[in-house]
Amino acid sequence: MQVKNYPLAGVVEITPKVFIDERGAFLETFSTRLFSDAGITDTFVQDNKSISKKGVLRGLHFQKPPFAQAKLVSVISGRALDVVVDIRKDSPTYGQHVTCLLDAEKHNCFFIPIGFAHGFVALEEGTIFQYKCSNYYHKESEGGLLWNDPALGIDWGIENPLVSEKDEILPTLEGFKSPF
Repeated sequence: MQVKNYPLAGVVEITPKVFIDERGAFLETFSTRLFSDAGITDTFVQDNKSISKKGVLRGLHFQKPPFAQAKLVSVISGRALDVVVDIRKDSPTYGQHVTCLLDAEKHNCFFIPIGFAHGFVALEEGTIFQYKCSNYYHKESEGGLLWNDPALGIDWGIENPLVSEKDEILPTLEGFKSPF
């Protein structure tokens, strides 16, 4: 297993070791012991899956405390550019973002701690995106930031993404009051 720490505290990419032989392949997609060694100690209570057409952009989302969620995300088919934005008001990296290319052939996953907004864009038709969440979904606790806010400067690597109406009206960083 390879572990890559990102410049935003707590954000980690995990790439498992894949064992390949004439029968196919085998890999561990999650191990509490191995992930704990990488600094991921959250307990996951809910799994979600989305299936997206090429060019669909979902995000930037989070849940407010006390229903905040850490997420462990991966793609099981296709590829997606994953983006996280630090929204912890006292963090030295507040408002900064990092990206990770999630690839089903690479089998990598990305850990997003509590205190970050999260989004992704599907780079292939039928991209299946999987989330492990550390808290249950709570509609009244939904929050987000506008995906194309110039203050964030995110290069999604795609022109004219397909975005939900809900995601088109999220607030910008300028007037945002962080709950973290």
